[in-house]
Amino acid sequence: MASTGTTRGHNEDRAKVAGGQDNEVKYEAGKTGARKADVKSVGNSRKKIEDKLKE
Repeated sequence: MASTGTTRGHNEDRAKVAGGQDNEVKYEAGKTGARKADVKSVGNSRKKIEDKLKE
């Protein structure tokens, strides 16, 4: 049986950066102009990363 395609949990997942996933860290680093180590040091919240590193 096919899944219903719900978005349950999708928004919560998008709000965080998985530090172990190199592609996610690299994307955020490129987006903010920071180094990958800087992204990891801020934490896993996209909002915190964007606010802290856009300066």
